Amino acid sequence: MYDKAVTSPQLEPRRDLGLTHATSLVVGVIIGTGIFLKAASMAQAVGTPGLVLAAWVAAGLVAMLGALCFAELGALLPHAGGEYVYLRTAYGEIPGFLFACNAFVLGGAAVAAYGAAVAILVADIHRFDVRWYQHTLQIAGFTWSFEFGMRQLVAVGVIAVFAAVNCLGVMLGGRVQTVLTATKVAAILLVAGGVFAFGESGDWSNLRAAAGGANGGVAGFGAAMFAALWAYSGWQFLPMAAGEVREPQRNLPRAIVGGALLVLALYLTVNTAYLYALPFWEVASANSTAYPDAPSVAARAVHTFLGGRAAPIAALIFLISTIGSLNGVILSAERVPYAAARDGLFFAQFGRLGPRSRVPVTSLVLLAAWGALLAASGTFDQLTNMAVMSYALFWIPVSLAVIVLRRKLPHAPRPFRVPGYPVVPLLFALVMVWIVASALLTATRESVATLVLVLLGLPLYPLFRRRRLIATRAPTA
Repeated sequence: MYDKAVTSPQLEPRRDLGLTHATSLVVGVIIGTGIFLKAASMAQAVGTPGLVLAAWVAAGLVAMLGALCFAELGALLPHAGGEYVYLRTAYGEIPGFLFACNAFVLGGAAVAAYGAAVAILVADIHRFDVRWYQHTLQIAGFTWSFEFGMRQLVAVGVIAVFAAVNCLGVMLGGRVQTVLTATKVAAILLVAGGVFAFGESGDWSNLRAAAGGANGGVAGFGAAMFAALWAYSGWQFLPMAAGEVREPQRNLPRAIVGGALLVLALYLTVNTAYLYALPFWEVASANSTAYPDAPSVAARAVHTFLGGRAAPIAALIFLISTIGSLNGVILSAERVPYAAARDGLFFAQFGRLGPRSRVPVTSLVLLAAWGALLAASGTFDQLTNMAVMSYALFWIPVSLAVIVLRRKLPHAPRPFRVPGYPVVPLLFALVMVWIVASALLTATRESVATLVLVLLGLPLYPLFRRRRLIATRAPTA
């Protein structure tokens, strides 16, 4: 079911992450940038506050369906690699291999998105618009803009710092994650409480207003859910580090489901606060691809009760939150290429652990370097659209793997079972199909690029398979 390692079999990761660390990783990765930045693009897509909140609720319920599927799979297969392990066990090597390639190529997009978000939030404290390089490229009829300036430099720098922290060991990374998560949850509650208690412009009539120029309709609502899914994504990262979680059959389901429920409640609270505090046009014109130099919607909401002191205080809160997500992604995402390399299905260097830290240092450093490169060349919304598209594509077969493995491994111990089986995995898969179709219509450029990047790994599979077979036969020879 799960092959033995082909590189450094005597050196294994330490199971240093307890339930508190695991839950902090789930909550800390989920609550990151989307809660502060995505409301603007959602408002542009649907045109009314009610539909913005409805999109948050719908995306949260969808995320909960996915979290339930991952909870069963994580308890069944508590190995490093997460979706790579589930796909490989359910369908064979090729889907697992494609996900491993995707986890590196587009996992770097997630790292880059958090780095870019840090730069956006720092700009709320001190404006810097210096650009040293800017270039526009035409590819297959699509226009891509690349630039490098102070914002990109900040993004690259913060990625490098937290890559270094996680190279020192998973226990240090887990402790940092716990502190950052506790701080961000408290800060979000303070923001919502401040808006409702002291906001000068707060008015419940703001939630009934409408704005023109939105896409509207089913496609617009799908685009809003697509944006919200970035804010909800994160529960899938814990299973990637399952090989370092204590009592994974017990702690993985508790952390995934409990963390997702906590986030859903927090998101509804703080987004209601945004829409209560601000006229809808201010929400729709906040920082996004359409308004790249505008303050974030969260900064505008905090300004309603802190006035001129809002920018530095709000930016500090948002920075802590975003940095917590960045740390969590860096801690977990590199475990996928590591797991594939240990099975001989990725470059061997990715499967090596640091002799003291027992973390995949090579995989971590290379993923961070790739993320830094992307952060220097893409906008926040472009990066998150690519990341969410890749998530949705693979969540379709992963959710269906619950059904496949129920039949393929009927007697395997399942400490957690998806309630409402098989409706829950089927419904989640159908919603992901709809999300992918909506993304192709509303974010065509990023979606097509994501599909191309996912499929680029396919020609490499025969090479790794041949090397794996040679390595397996070598001891016999």
